[in-house]
Amino acid sequence: MVEHFDAIVVGAGPAGTAAALVMARAGLDVLQIERGETPGSKNVQGAILYADALERLVPDFREEAPLERHVVEQRVWLLDERSHTGAHYRSADFDEDRPNRYTILRAPFDRWFAAEARAAGAVLLTETTVTELVKDAAGKVVGVRTDREGENLFADVVILAEGVNGLVGQRAGLRKELDPRHVALAVKETVFLTDEVVQERFNLKGEHDGVVIEAMGDVSAGMVGTGFLYTNRESISIGVGCLISDFQATGTAPYALLDRFKSHPSVAPLLKGGEVKEYVAHLIPEGGYHAIPELVGEGWLVVGDAGQFVNPAHREGSNLAMTTGALAAETVIALHRQGTPCTKAALGSYLRALEQSFVMKDMKKYRGLAAMLHGNKHFLTTYPAALSRAMQTFLRVDGVDKRTKQRLMVQDFKAARGGWWHLMTDAVKLARAWR
Repeated sequence: MVEHFDAIVVGAGPAGTAAALVMARAGLDVLQIERGETPGSKNVQGAILYADALERLVPDFREEAPLERHVVEQRVWLLDERSHTGAHYRSADFDEDRPNRYTILRAPFDRWFAAEARAAGAVLLTETTVTELVKDAAGKVVGVRTDREGENLFADVVILAEGVNGLVGQRAGLRKELDPRHVALAVKETVFLTDEVVQERFNLKGEHDGVVIEAMGDVSAGMVGTGFLYTNRESISIGVGCLISDFQATGTAPYALLDRFKSHPSVAPLLKGGEVKEYVAHLIPEGGYHAIPELVGEGWLVVGDAGQFVNPAHREGSNLAMTTGALAAETVIALHRQGTPCTKAALGSYLRALEQSFVMKDMKKYRGLAAMLHGNKHFLTTYPAALSRAMQTFLRVDGVDKRTKQRLMVQDFKAARGGWWHLMTDAVKLARAWR
């Protein structure tokens, strides 16, 4: 194996593979290092794939990638203990030749995506852990050290796509330890059902159509978090994610929270008769814009989850990962062609590219959301319960006139939040967090 590469990519998730693919296609010598047995072997859970970001990298991916279902319907639920108030959007426009979103299983998808990078010329080294970054006398990163008998591998630049943990970057002093307020722990299960049952329960016309449900409220038991359910070909991915700081403060067991969600009256019928075959816990960056670490330095860049690039408001991650990976790769390619060393100043063009992309624009837009929810948890408790009571009052036919019902609904909302002032203050807080 060549000991010196144009670039080394640490990690074979969507961000790392996007970077490796783009650089390999440009003719660079690229080494991608993955600690798992295969790319995706540590990611058995289901996920949402946003087509636009991948289509820019692999235009014909729909013909080859291991996709589950394309999403034709999005549901949003606000839960109390026994009911949900929801909204959903379904359109025949989503059932087209080039759908916008798909459900996937990460294990087969990551393997396929990494194979695309290998076909382009990238070298993939699996079952190998990067233990530390190698620096020269001036402190510039010039390679990595692995657990293969302390083997050193050298490169002009190292792209850290190691995921939210960012252990390599932490050991090298490039980033701080994770703040429990900036990371969610998601616990997920894959519940196997036949494709016919999935189609029937979610009112789907064929094996390729899918539904996504995002749930808030009682699902997180007063903590900052959400629940989710994705339909796959012959299974359902279901999970709950909450901030680690809230799990620590409440002592709530993550698996107990998931069991509680699965037994909810609105959820249990969707899972009836299914067989649980996979259970996984996974960290998700939720800190938003203010939690983004330093992204470039002397000889290194950070992409994907390692850079906190997740949009929690819209539950977007794969598109941000692939986009940041591609932008980092394009930065390295330009410097390589110019013969410019990968110094911190030179790699700053990656930051400028990020600022011009949707990635940083969206991160900035929702920069106050996480802190707002953490300090105002009644948005996840009081309001879903009050909304459920309002719907009960509005829809129950019991001899009470409608004007009286409307007055009772308004009075209940006022009482739940202690008056008009608190209601108006909450509306302002929510508007500012979504500005």
